[in-house]
Order: sequence, then structure tokens, then C-alpha cells
Amino acid sequence: MQDDTKLTQEVKAMRHMAKRTAKNSVFVDLFQNKSYLLKLYKTLHPEDTAATEDSLTDVTIENVLTDNLYNDLGFIVGNKLMILIEAQSTWTMNILVRVLLYLAQSYHEYFQRTSQNYYASRKVKMPKPELYVIFTGNKGRKPEKISLSKEFFEGADIDIEVKAKVIYESDTDDIINQYIIFCKVFNEQTKQHGMTQKAVTETIRICKDRNVLREYLLDREKEVVTIMMSLFDEEQIMRSFIRSERHDADRETAERLIKKGKMTLEDIAECIPSLSFDELRELEEEIAQLA
Repeated sequence: MQDDTKLTQEVKAMRHMAKRTAKNSVFVDLFQNKSYLLKLYKTLHPEDTAATEDSLTDVTIENVLTDNLYNDLGFIVGNKLMILIEAQSTWTMNILVRVLLYLAQSYHEYFQRTSQNYYASRKVKMPKPELYVIFTGNKGRKPEKISLSKEFFEGADIDIEVKAKVIYESDTDDIINQYIIFCKVFNEQTKQHGMTQKAVTETIRICKDRNVLREYLLDREKEVVTIMMSLFDEEQIMRSFIRSERHDADRETAERLIKKGKMTLEDIAECIPSLSFDELRELEEEIAQLA
């Protein structure tokens, strides 16, 4: 199996085309709007009545949809560094590793923006981190809080710790819960209509009818369609690449078996169903010509 470098080389051009039309995911596109970002912050900190749009600084790391299918958000308000990482319907504790790496990169960029030298003797100033995971799947028995030490080191007292609060769907009407509902409607529609534009347009229609992100969808409907259709393009590229890699690996295995000469083509075809008998026969002829 070839390494990830091949993916970068073979898919780069196709990704770039999608990237031009889908600069952000819906998650990032939504909260780049300061009015929605303020609603998000006040959902997490309703006690902060003094916060305004001007008091929020977006520090989201450049992480566009077609370079990475994960959705991350960062912003600073007062002395707090707020980081929200979206976990989609498949739950994994590896999300804590993403949080850790995102936090480290956020601080690195913060020190650069504020011209602070962490190699100097003077102690740098750092905003206090608040870490959240937004899970758009079903809660089930999943925890309210997760920690690196507990999940990866059996609760040991390790030298670095990461803790994050997990936000699930609730019965509230806040902006975060509306986004989670939007994602769930989208998942339902793709199950019904596949990865098609109809799934996207139906998601938008249903959410507007339910007053879920209605204002955002009315204002940005064309952009949302473009973003979500580009996601389909990206996932199709990834699936095609994986199929190609598997086919190449199966072909290499068949080549080794043919060269050993201990199995008939019929037997090899049964062992490697991804390769047709005609393809195996052509491969056998190629090997014979090179012998």
C-alpha cells in the first residue's frame, strides 16, 4: 500500500477545484458571521451580558473543507480562548487528540499575532482555554466531559492534560442546538436521497420550515448548497482513491500468486473477487511476456 503522499499528489488538482467554490464548511461559514458567533458565545456564557460582536476575535485556524473534513472553530473574547471541535455522527475519543493539536497551534498563532517571544525570559501572556466538542450524532451513554488522561492513560497523572466539554442535542433553541439539528436533518436526507443535490435542498427546506438556522439559510442558501455539494465531491474523490488503492493492492497479490504457480486462475479469482477472470488472464499474459 502506498503512503499518503500519493493521495496528495493524485487528488491535489481535483481538490483545488472544489476548494475555490467551498472555502468553508457550513460550521465555519455560519460562525464566521459575528452575530451568530455572539449567539454561540452567549449560549456558553449567558452570564456575560457585556459581550458584543466587537469583543469577539475570530482565530479559527485555516482549515478549509476540501483540505480536511473536520470542522473546527476558535475565537477569543476577553481573557478566554474558546475552541470548538465538531465530531460528526461517528464517535471516537481521538477527538481529544484533535483538540490537543488545535490548542497548540492556536497558541502558536496567538503568540505570533501578539508579538510575544516564548524563548525570552519574560513570561508570555496567554488567554485561558475553554475546550468544547460538538457531537452531531446521538448522545446515548456518551459522557458530558472527556479527558486525555482518562481515555488514553487510564487516569494516570500525566504531564499534559486536555479536558473538553461535550455538547449534544438538547431541547433548547440556541444556535448550537440548531446547528446539531441541521446536521441530523442532513443525515436523514442523505439516507433517503443519497449524496445528491436533492438531499441538500430538502435539508435547507425542512430546516427553514422548522425555524432551524432559518435566518442564516435564507441569507446564505446558494453558498450552503455550494459548500455541501463540494463536500459530496470531496468524499467521492476519497472513495475513488481508496478503491484504486485496494485494486492496486489486490493486483499485486494476484501477481505474486501467479508467479508462484501454485494456484489456478480460477482459484485466485475466488480468493480475490475484486479482480475478474479476464483481468487475471491478462495479468498472467503480461507476466509471461516479461519472463
